[in-house]
Amino acid sequence: MPKRVLTGRVTSDKMDKTVTVLVDRRVMHPLYKKFIRRSKKYAAHDEANLCQVGDMVRIEECRPISKRKTWQVIERNGTALWGAGSLPASGAEQGAAA
Repeated sequence: MPKRVLTGRVTSDKMDKTVTVLVDRRVMHPLYKKFIRRSKKYAAHDEANLCQVGDMVRIEECRPISKRKTWQVIERNGTALWGAGSLPASGAEQGAAA
């Protein structure tokens, strides 16, 4: 089963290695057929403390890191971060590639 990926805005970065991300979605009302905005806040893991309030981020579901934290930041303002499978190459591999 693929991991869910959501896009939202950072609303708090006061915790160490954790950011709060507000994710908005639109839902159609079952009776009136009008679209309603629904939002939810997620605690997401930010290993390098790079995210700041106001950043647009993509978060991906992961294993439980703490009681409330089951998401990790994979992209900030369109730039990929180290957290989601795109680990930097080791020094030996960089030397061979150059």
